[in-house]
Amino acid sequence: MKKKTVCVVGMGYIGLPTAALLASNNFNVVGVDLNTNTVETINQGRIHIVEPDLDAFVRSAVAAKCLTAFTTPQPGDIYMICVPTPFHEDADIPQPNIDYVLAAVHSIAGFVKPGDLVILESTSPVGTTEKMALVLKDAGVDVSQIHMAYCPERVLPGKIMTELVENDRVVGGITPAATHAVSNFYRTFVRGTVLETDAKTAEMCKLTENSFRDVNIAFANELSMLCAKSGIDVWNLIALANCHPRVNILQPGPGVGGHCIAVDPWFIVAGDPETARMIRTAREVNNFKTDWAIDQIKIAVVDASARTGHKPKIACLGLAFKPNIDDLRESSAVRIANALISEGYDVVVVEPNIEAHDQFALVSLEEALKLADVFVALVKHREFLTDTVKATMRQRSAVDFCGVVFG
Repeated sequence: MKKKTVCVVGMGYIGLPTAALLASNNFNVVGVDLNTNTVETINQGRIHIVEPDLDAFVRSAVAAKCLTAFTTPQPGDIYMICVPTPFHEDADIPQPNIDYVLAAVHSIAGFVKPGDLVILESTSPVGTTEKMALVLKDAGVDVSQIHMAYCPERVLPGKIMTELVENDRVVGGITPAATHAVSNFYRTFVRGTVLETDAKTAEMCKLTENSFRDVNIAFANELSMLCAKSGIDVWNLIALANCHPRVNILQPGPGVGGHCIAVDPWFIVAGDPETARMIRTAREVNNFKTDWAIDQIKIAVVDASARTGHKPKIACLGLAFKPNIDDLRESSAVRIANALISEGYDVVVVEPNIEAHDQFALVSLEEALKLADVFVALVKHREFLTDTVKATMRQRSAVDFCGVVFG
């Protein structure tokens, strides 16, 4: 049987791992990305993002000529859309931006033929899959002859290559036949259960999962601010409360980042702001936590200045939105570092998972330990969890938002 060709549009944190996994599962894969450097890097068998095991998958797939990247779509049998879905921030309620999705669909319209699968994986507001169908229809595609569905990713950065295979997947088609056809495609490489539904339910399911997380993190973040006012160790409090058999409070942080949890709840709120009150409040709490964190750092700097007699140097530990990855999207740590620098504070930044950054002059952890008067723990990277780091932070001044020292 002839190998099927999968055209994956978008070679980012989801698209590239998906493409590499499919290439290892008897598919010919075409990767598409507008960034020429990304395309060149992939075609050299290398990767442009940090993700365990991904480099080996890509290297093997390219060497076997099962994965090739281009800057424009190529003919295929299955088309997967894995492009960003940001939001417009110039409104009271951030509005979903699906321009990249619709542009990607338009770019494949000339190749789609009867019997093909067209799958959206990008996190999207309810109704986006149906809008994709309209784009194809307007481009002259007989959408009754193809199978269109939504199947959101459910992976954790740092474990993507494992979770793409092991996690359950939700597939929602425009029609029952599309749901069935696309579900069967996922069953060729997913060992988890493939759950079938309709497109709108699948879209809402993805948003619900991340909104659930956001609401729970907001509870932890609000607790941390309440505890700070009362002189209570929030880490100890949560550990004690979690000993209750039906309580599982998450860990607080300096806010919430990442392209999913920090973004997806707004997609629900924008669709029905009058009803989505708790979801909106959680978003506001988590955004406020970042502002609150900046204020706490300023208080620590005033104290350090009085103690040392000079302008303190601040070491911001971590920029990523979560531990042990290089993904800085929507990172509250980046927002905090930017705010401090813009207000004239003397700041050095440590991020062991990236080599350089356009906005920050990165320093090594060792250099930061020598230079800084105030340490701000923003991300719980494994490199920060040594006895040396903890002892140095305690000896000087530590503002710990993620449990590096006190958690």
